[in-house]
Amino acid sequence: MAGSKRVLLAGESWVSAATHHKGWDQFGSVTFHLGAEPLVEALKDSDFDLTYMPAHEAATNFPMSIEAMQAYDALILSDIGSNTLLLHPDVWIHGKAVPNRLKLIRDYVAQGGGLMMIGGYYSFQGINGGARFHRTAVEEVLPVTCHPFDDRIEVPEGFKADIVGSEDHPILSGLGKEWPILLGVNEVQLKPDPDVDLLARLPDNEGAHPLLVTGHHQKGRTIAWTSDIGPHWVPPEFANWQGFGRLWRQCLAWLTETR
Repeated sequence: MAGSKRVLLAGESWVSAATHHKGWDQFGSVTFHLGAEPLVEALKDSDFDLTYMPAHEAATNFPMSIEAMQAYDALILSDIGSNTLLLHPDVWIHGKAVPNRLKLIRDYVAQGGGLMMIGGYYSFQGINGGARFHRTAVEEVLPVTCHPFDDRIEVPEGFKADIVGSEDHPILSGLGKEWPILLGVNEVQLKPDPDVDLLARLPDNEGAHPLLVTGHHQKGRTIAWTSDIGPHWVPPEFANWQGFGRLWRQCLAWLTETR
């Protein structure tokens, strides 16, 4: 789309292997899944040209230089652990030195790029602590810090976001105070920085943990959304909510405003 902002989404894919037992007999199956379709649909015909790079491709294809990252106005990391970006096949298989892409992301933001981390089982610190963004260069630029342990908060009964930011904020404009329920988040801590702005959180009875936070790092901007893009933490009623697409478009508009 002419004049649109370019956004790279890395992650939101997985492969499942199953063994099926039928009496004495058994067989295996492997299935591939994509998790970002609600976001892809929400950005259709918008001002954002989204490149969707599944997690298994990101190990090799995620940009390896500042110049390659700067082809995009913003980067989104969603459900993709730090190992995928640290262990390029040249390192993992061949024992060669390559650029550290977590540090490149930090420098990309410092030079004016936008970064958004979206929650999931392999975001922030993740399930069993496996995402491992705690004490990394990516954490340096986020408006939140990661815990050094499994940070998932599962809320199977659902919770409604407590919107604490101003309704005049460009990300919250037109979304109102009543959002559909969500089913979980990654637990994070706000950074004690005057540029950090908490826009939405969990309700008090669920710990008041951050849900949507904005921040700045030198010339760039960052956002943390601690729930998911789609199932399971984002149930169908949230993905089908009329504000869903508006929320993501307004997040990306704020994130890329300086580009």
